Amino acid sequence: MLFHVKIQQAEDDWFVAEVPALPGCVSQGRDQKEALENVKEAITAWLWAEDQKVLQADPVKPGEQPVVVAV
Repeated sequence: MLFHVKIQQAEDDWFVAEVPALPGCVSQGRDQKEALENVKEAITAWLWAEDQKVLQADPVKPGEQPVVVAV
């Protein structure tokens, strides 16, 4: 899965990485490389949290088999 990331240097010289397709998915780093590494972790965490919200809102019913797909 691919995501576009915007990286900007903040006033404190840290680099802020934002994923526009995932509202609120933001990270930072001391340089661009670190910001990209950190935002990859943030993307994984964001997607996991959204999946958990869906599971809580619509739990698997007895007799149903949950299906997990990796992309």
